[in-house]
Amino acid sequence: EVQLVESGGGLVQAGGSLRLSCEVSGFTFDDYAIGWFRQAPEKEREGVACISRSGGSTHYVDSVKGRFTISSDNTKNTVYLQMNSLKPEDTAVYYCAAHRLRCTVALPLGQAYYYIDYWGKGTLVTVSS
Repeated sequence: EVQLVESGGGLVQAGGSLRLSCEVSGFTFDDYAIGWFRQAPEKEREGVACISRSGGSTHYVDSVKGRFTISSDNTKNTVYLQMNSLKPEDTAVYYCAAHRLRCTVALPLGQAYYYIDYWGKGTLVTVSS
């Protein structure tokens, strides 16, 4: 059974930090790029960060560059999203997703879905002002 399980969300004050984890099972970790998406209330889901299958490249949406860092631990089949200098506008449910072939942060969401085989159920991040 394929599973992507997110954890690490919670409530934090603006300027604070959180680290999200996405533990995957049921497929070969190295065969997929793993990305993080988020969806705020009444907003469209957006790609936030992604790490390539080899772990050799990372991609970020402009709004999180310099604040968020994505990394992976192949020994644990886990991808992390370190989020620093959090802002209230970062409040959202954060999802991880397994991508065939490529990361999709730079693509419109409709195109991104084409490359995504699996989703996690999400973890809520709330940043208070």
